[in-house]
Amino acid sequence: MKKYLQNKIIVDIGFELLGNILIAAGTYNVAVASEFPLSGFNGIAMVFYRLFHFPIGMTVLVLNVIPALLCLKIIGKAFVFKTFRCMIMATVLIDYVAPLFPVYTGDRIIAAIVTGTLFGLGYALIYIRGSSTGGSDFILILIKSYFPHIKPGTISFFLDFGVVVATGLIFRDVDGIFLGIMINYLMAYVIDRMIIGINSGTVALVVTDYGKEVADCASKVSNRGSTIFRAEGGYSGDPRDVVMVAGSNRDIHKLRKAVKKVDPRSFVIIMQSSAVEGEGFKMTKMAGE
Repeated sequence: MKKYLQNKIIVDIGFELLGNILIAAGTYNVAVASEFPLSGFNGIAMVFYRLFHFPIGMTVLVLNVIPALLCLKIIGKAFVFKTFRCMIMATVLIDYVAPLFPVYTGDRIIAAIVTGTLFGLGYALIYIRGSSTGGSDFILILIKSYFPHIKPGTISFFLDFGVVVATGLIFRDVDGIFLGIMINYLMAYVIDRMIIGINSGTVALVVTDYGKEVADCASKVSNRGSTIFRAEGGYSGDPRDVVMVAGSNRDIHKLRKAVKKVDPRSFVIIMQSSAVEGEGFKMTKMAGE
């Protein structure tokens, strides 16, 4: 058990480090030169950086202290500790490591696409391990705990919209507002694709006269369990079996070919599932769920 916890901590730190590297690169090496109105506490820190040249990473860290303390009892010490670990990583990477590398000074639209993608990948890697970078993430986790059906990227987009608009108005950068919104949308999309994609799967519904044989076929071909529903034809009223099987795209592809050998007259429906949880499937959850 102790070794498992040690390995988990190492993996957590690895994901957090990689995620923060991507976020730091997107912030300092791309967004700073293009002067985008960023979202969240990063966006507020960018305002202080442009006005007073305050270091971005340290400003974000200071801004996070009060929200972290307010959420300590609600979210728990373990989560807040992981968040501070992430924030310290981010501070060091943004203020001391990222400046060692070249800054992109090209087209703003390309810079916006790169920034949104790097942010989305970075935040998703951190969220996947149940951690956070603080700031609006505290609010995001709280909302997610009460409304688990809302996608995290969607919550993030609406929380950060006001910061982007306010920053654009401060610097009278209308184009920047639209680019900032585009970054937010792209970031939210990448976060959702990363998190939902990990939990996604494929579901096959097989309407057949040979339910048991199809179920055995699913077990043999794809090593997946199945559920048999008793049904009847809507027109003929004849009894039929509906076999439901969940698996990967590869599993279901093999099953579809095998089912036709068992029952050539079978009716197969294949659907994408945004999340599959249960025996044989690992569900990745965000903290607070």
